[in-house]
Amino acid sequence: MQTSKLRPVFCLLINKNFTRNITVNNTVVKETEETIPQGKPWREIPSLPSLPIIGQLHHLLPGGFLYNLSSMEFMTKMNKTYGPITRFDPLFGAPPLIILFDAESSAQILRGENWMPERPGFLSLQYYRNSYKKNKSELAGLLTDHGEKWKKFRSMVNPAMLQPKTIKLYSETLDEVAQDMITRLKSLRGEDNTIKSKLDVEINLWSLESIGVVALGDRLNCLDPNLPENSPARKLINVVHDFFTVSEALDFKPSLWRYISTPIFKRAMKVYEDQENLTKYFVDEAIKKLKTKNANADEERGVLEKLLEIDETVAHIMACDMLFAGVDTTGNSVLFMLYLLASNPEKQDKLREEIRSQHETRPYLKACIKESMRLMPVVSGNLRKTTKEYNVLGYNIPKGMFVTFAHEIMSSMETYYPRPKEFIPERWLVGKEDPLYYGNAHPFTTSPFGFGVRGCIGRRIAELKIETFIARLVQNFKVEWFGPPLNIKNSSLNYASGPFNFIFKDV
Repeated sequence: MQTSKLRPVFCLLINKNFTRNITVNNTVVKETEETIPQGKPWREIPSLPSLPIIGQLHHLLPGGFLYNLSSMEFMTKMNKTYGPITRFDPLFGAPPLIILFDAESSAQILRGENWMPERPGFLSLQYYRNSYKKNKSELAGLLTDHGEKWKKFRSMVNPAMLQPKTIKLYSETLDEVAQDMITRLKSLRGEDNTIKSKLDVEINLWSLESIGVVALGDRLNCLDPNLPENSPARKLINVVHDFFTVSEALDFKPSLWRYISTPIFKRAMKVYEDQENLTKYFVDEAIKKLKTKNANADEERGVLEKLLEIDETVAHIMACDMLFAGVDTTGNSVLFMLYLLASNPEKQDKLREEIRSQHETRPYLKACIKESMRLMPVVSGNLRKTTKEYNVLGYNIPKGMFVTFAHEIMSSMETYYPRPKEFIPERWLVGKEDPLYYGNAHPFTTSPFGFGVRGCIGRRIAELKIETFIARLVQNFKVEWFGPPLNIKNSSLNYASGPFNFIFKDV
């Protein structure tokens, strides 16, 4: 359908959630109106020509300047045409959007908004938690709360989610999950060593099983081929998949749900409720087990246990958010990294050598992950709703504007990185005297986990998941790729899309 050709760009314009990146500097910058030099009005920011009534819509239609472009192609074309700053006018009720392709300007706003930043998004989930559900709580969670409520929730969960010694508790269990997934992949191979199943679905099962260990305190058995269809674990697998489907339909595509109760809206409310109830079931099961556990006062407690000590409702909400935010993100990160390693066999061999050496810190593995997230990030950029006025590149940006930072585009610019389109993990390891040294790039160029106080709270968990699984994959398989480049579907996230032309040969 032709409408699907427009959707990636609609995602940029209609949804007000662009996502995360890397914490570079937590400094809070406070500006006053007096310190802001006057510049040109924001409406003079270079942009596409606009027509009466329909605005810039005609550029997205057949024959238009942006027709049939993915969001990445859209951003690239806008950058090449209009330079380091551009804008897109209101469309389908969405506010105007200012797009920055300049790292220093991005730093200016991200640092300036680091006191209590507004990052709008997931409006249908926000509506469910704040308006639709019967038993509402004061706090709705990190994905849907803003302002003082968000700050209160984040301050409550930070101690449980960010302590390295807490996250390390899961190393052994996550390695067990990784080994189980390796066994499963071997069983799914055909005679030609390709996977005879949907690889993206399989990787998401691994991802859900892994995050479930942290969020719900136990294994879900997602990888069990004999898991009963009516089991709570199977129901949770299905509802997490449906969760992404309905949220994408409501929040990342044109939809009338804000005005009328559409069928997909009704389905979404049911899916959100089911996910909440199933999560509560598993948390309650964990509580039962904890009550029978012989607690040692000196023993480090896990994430769920620490959250339960804070508040049971907070534990339920945080578990829901972890299941929502921690499956597709790490799943696609693994697929992108696997593709890059398969396409660069000399880098894969070097990584395998490090893993076999049992180097405790595994610096090359960490460098491969960083380089993969620079070159093929799961999220294309970051978004803020300004809470004050800025002068950026000579233009006045008023309070209440939506500004997006195109980190994926910036990460591929020679302005910031030498040989930017190449997979070179060494750039994260070489010394300052080397031209490839990553530190020569502006620190706000690449940003896969968010910035500052609104940075991804699950970063340590995600990194441990990926490190553990990739290490086991490379240890067991020589991964090859054949055929054309990997397809990428641009939506709420960047999704790896089939066909998955991987060959998994035993090492």
